[in-house]
Amino acid sequence: MVLSQRLDLRQSQNLVMTPQLQQAIKLLQFSSNELREFVEAELQQNPMLERDEQTGDEPSVAERSRDSTGTDTYNEQQPNDDSTTPDTLEFATGAATTNEAESPLDIDHDSVWESESPTDAGTALNDNGANEQGLSLDKLNNAQGGRSDFSTPISDIEATLSEAKSLRDHLSEQLTVDIVDAKDRMVGRHLIELLDQSGWISSPLKDLSATLGCSAERVERVLKALQRFDPPGIFARDLKECLALQLQDRNRYDPAMEALLDNLDLLAKQDKAALIKICGVDEEDLTDMVAEVRALDPKPAQNFEREILQTVIPDILMRPHPDGDWIVELNPETLPRVLINKDYHARVAGEARKKDEKEYIAEQLQSANWLMKSLHQRATTILRVSREIVRQQHGFFSKGVEHLRPLVLRDIAEAIEMHESTVSRVTSNKYIHTPRGTFELKYFFTSSISGVGGISEHSAESVRHRIKTLVDEEDPGSILSDDGIVSILQREGIDIARRTVAKYRESMKISSSVQRRREKNKRI
Repeated sequence: MVLSQRLDLRQSQNLVMTPQLQQAIKLLQFSSNELREFVEAELQQNPMLERDEQTGDEPSVAERSRDSTGTDTYNEQQPNDDSTTPDTLEFATGAATTNEAESPLDIDHDSVWESESPTDAGTALNDNGANEQGLSLDKLNNAQGGRSDFSTPISDIEATLSEAKSLRDHLSEQLTVDIVDAKDRMVGRHLIELLDQSGWISSPLKDLSATLGCSAERVERVLKALQRFDPPGIFARDLKECLALQLQDRNRYDPAMEALLDNLDLLAKQDKAALIKICGVDEEDLTDMVAEVRALDPKPAQNFEREILQTVIPDILMRPHPDGDWIVELNPETLPRVLINKDYHARVAGEARKKDEKEYIAEQLQSANWLMKSLHQRATTILRVSREIVRQQHGFFSKGVEHLRPLVLRDIAEAIEMHESTVSRVTSNKYIHTPRGTFELKYFFTSSISGVGGISEHSAESVRHRIKTLVDEEDPGSILSDDGIVSILQREGIDIARRTVAKYRESMKISSSVQRRREKNKRI
């Protein structure tokens, strides 16, 4: 085998995410509180940024107006790009910010690989570890103030600790598993938000029924289902109901206990004679019953980690239009007011004499320019996604939860011509204030099953509910197989495959037809 040297020239293309693009994606999924904290940190670090002190209603990075036709429009005012000024051109380092700023956020990031080689990021290094403009990487990493990659090292070890599960998270997990209907889940989420610090529901249910536009029977039915959640006693409306739910969980709620709970005022007065007569028990049994009641927890929510309550500030505001449509606009309070301090840049750029000073000024200006463009792109993307959600869920906002339609990320992504990952980031931790309440954007998404002939669609949750109903009502002498369930659903206009039925059945922990036949035969 002969070894030899040769020189080859190869050309290849790689999709590489620049640090600026990575940070723009992070900004997109920030909540309003997280974004405010991030921008505040940048204001402290980057001398080229200043807070916009204007008190008008229009945001500084983007403003909204209405045209003569009554349609909401969003004036996409691009922030001034100081990279075109003579000072910036003279001290610019690396690639121009214009190309990076125009990079789209809706990228399938699963197919993007970051190269370990710094040359793949568009900056050629010489033997001394500096780029072609003479800027040392050490100087870039050690420069004071804001950094071009917006990275902030984690200096607090407590930031890496796992967070204790809150009561809201605990109940939301159970809601996802136990409530299969999308409309019932919407009601359940509102009931979770109505819990007080003791774990009780103190607001009248008729108010929630009117807000969501659904029947009082539906709200009552969902509440009964939620009252079976852990911890026992949760979602009670008064002390008696809270104690009764805990006794039912222990299988100790009998007529005598019910009579005792109906007369808690006598228990407080320690009127044993009256309680013995009312409950129909002797003194020894009454003593045991009272001990059981006193062992119960009248505040079932107090054993969970107390949440630091933060007021939800909606990112999007929605109000009815006189013509019957909806006006959707960004909430100016959630948009950071930040500007580039051009006067300061012109002054320090003119006074800079040393090379490292010029490099530092150029780096901070580039960082400020990119932040402004990222904030603008974030605002326009949130508004586009929100408007499309409102358009597709028009029935819910107009008529109530009964008209909530199946919706998936792909529907929104195709309508606004963006990637699903972008829509997913936008709908995370973003809230919209509507006449029916304040909702997180992701609440409006639920999977669907196509109808026979593609005429209509059915919510996946409603299909699961129908499968469970069929199994519960099946005749012990005629157990339904998965194929039998498919036939029934197709006659009802639901186009579904057998393996989908099997998947839904297993997710609800329903046994196979063979196992159900054995179980029901044993009961007979």
